[in-house]
Amino acid sequence: MNRRHLFPLGAAFLGGCSVLPAQKDQQRRDWPLTPRRPTALGSARNGRTLLIRTMAAGPGMDARGVQWLLKDGSLNTDYYEQWSVPPTLAMEEGLRRWLSDSGLFAAVLAPGSSVAPDFTLETELITLLADPQAGTARAGLSLILLQPNGDRSRVRLQKTVSAEVRMNGTGVEAIVAALRLAATVALEQAEAAIAEASRG
Repeated sequence: MNRRHLFPLGAAFLGGCSVLPAQKDQQRRDWPLTPRRPTALGSARNGRTLLIRTMAAGPGMDARGVQWLLKDGSLNTDYYEQWSVPPTLAMEEGLRRWLSDSGLFAAVLAPGSSVAPDFTLETELITLLADPQAGTARAGLSLILLQPNGDRSRVRLQKTVSAEVRMNGTGVEAIVAALRLAATVALEQAEAAIAEASRG
């Protein structure tokens, strides 16, 4: 076979089997979730301390992907749009900072502290979900506030706080902004419930 006929054939073959991507790969984006109390009141002078245990994850809340409902009602947990850290970790740290700034306690403790707390707070992230079709986003937490008393603990609070806010626009940016706001409102509700339950 004449060699000069091989090159066009090889070029045609390579052209049909290119290993180059047809389009640029989508880049993953990490969104911070850092709810903060608008004002910091400092530590209380009453000397009472609060231990916040590790936040539990409700069904699906252990995923880092930002979650929203699709038109058919199914749940989308996006691979390319995700929180910088797992949402339970972000919300736990946000709640700890929030209550530290609330002026309710002299100190807010993390697991592993050697200080015997006056109160212990158990939490679970129930929902952090947007519904673009309805134009809303929701965040929900369950709270159990315990007051140790010898070998037993008195339940001072057992409550679920849930916040729903309106989305301002469409797209992932609007979803993330609304979820951040919902998380902030949920922590505001949590502070109010804990403040009432811990009095006396």
